[in-house]
Amino acid sequence: MEILKKFATRAALCMLLTFAINGHADEIQDANKLFKQGNLTQALDMVNGYLSNKPKDAQARFLKGLIVNEQGDAMEAISIFTELTNDYPELPEPYNNLAVLYAGQGQYEKAKVALEMAIRTHPSYATAHENLGDIYAKMASQAYDRALQLDKNNTGTKTKLALIRDLFGKDTRDAKPTSPTLAESAPTQAVTPAKPVVVAVAAPVQPAVTPQPKAEPSPAPVTKPVVVAASTPPAKAAPAPAPKPVAAPAADASADIMQATREWAAAWSAQNVKRYLGFYANEFKTPNGESRKAWEALRHARISNPKSIKVKIDNAKVEIVDANHARISFRQHYNASHFKSVNNKTLVWIKTSKGWQITDENSDN
Repeated sequence: MEILKKFATRAALCMLLTFAINGHADEIQDANKLFKQGNLTQALDMVNGYLSNKPKDAQARFLKGLIVNEQGDAMEAISIFTELTNDYPELPEPYNNLAVLYAGQGQYEKAKVALEMAIRTHPSYATAHENLGDIYAKMASQAYDRALQLDKNNTGTKTKLALIRDLFGKDTRDAKPTSPTLAESAPTQAVTPAKPVVVAVAAPVQPAVTPQPKAEPSPAPVTKPVVVAASTPPAKAAPAPAPKPVAAPAADASADIMQATREWAAAWSAQNVKRYLGFYANEFKTPNGESRKAWEALRHARISNPKSIKVKIDNAKVEIVDANHARISFRQHYNASHFKSVNNKTLVWIKTSKGWQITDENSDN
C-alpha cells in the first residue's frame, strides 16, 4: 500500500456528489444520479446542456469535473477545477480536488499549493489539513530516499524513512499514487457569479461567501506508542464475547468494482503501463492463449506508442458472484491519436491479496 493510499481511500468515502435539495435545478440532480449509476456520457450531456444556459453555475461545473475525470480525462478535469478556483476563490472544494488530481500524477508540489489554498480559504477544512500532511510525508520520503542513494550509511536518514514507512504501512521507494478519486461534495452555497480572478499563492484570500464547516473528524496526531500496564481483572469478570464478523454489503462490493474499473480505464488513458498491467491477476487468461510475457509486451507497445489515449466507460452494470468474484459489463469508448472504437466489454474480477484484479476480459470486437 503506497504512501498516498489512505489519501485516495479517504477521498473515496465521499465520492458521490451531495447537492442542495432546495433551490437547485432538477437537471443537475438527474445528472448526478446518472453519474452515480456509471452512465457518464448521458450525465455529461445533461450537464453540458444545463451549462449552455448557466455557464457560471458552480455545482454543474463541479459535477462536470468529476465526470470527465471518471472518463479518464484528468487534464480536462484539472482545467475545470482550475477555472472554478479562479471564478470562486472562496470555495475550498475545487482546490482539494485539484490536489487529488495532481497527486495522482505525482505532482506533489502542485498538490501542496492547492491544499494550502483550500486551507487558506477555509481554515477549518479538516480533510485538506490531513491530505496536506500526507503530501508532506510523501515528499519527505522521496527526499530521504535521495539522501540514502547519496549516502547509504546515513543511519539518521534510515531511521526517519523507516518511521514514514511504518506510518503508512509499507515501502514507499517505488510507490506511485493511486488514480485519484474526486471525492468532495460540490459547493452547496448560493454563489453569485464573479469575474475570473487569478489567485496568487502567496496572497491570503478573503472568502466572499463564508463556507459552512464540514462535520469531519480531525486527524489524530501521530504520537509515540504508550505502554499501559494491564491491571488484573476481577476474579468474576468474564471476557466479552467477540463480535461475529459482518459481511460487507453487496452495494459496497459493487462500488469497489466500479471504482477499480474506473481506475483501470484511467491508467490506460494516462498511458501508465505499469499501473495498467497491475490490474491483471497472475491467473489472467490472455485473449489468444499467448504467454503472459508476450501479451504484456503487446499491450506495452499498444499503450505507449500512441501520442494520446482516452478511454471512457458508461452504462456499467456490476454483478457480484460471491465475496471474491464479480464481473462488470459496460460500453467502452476508445479514442487514440490514430484510432477510435466503441464496443461492449466485460471484465471478470477476483479479489486477491493485492485487491480486485482482472482474470478475464471479453469484448464484442
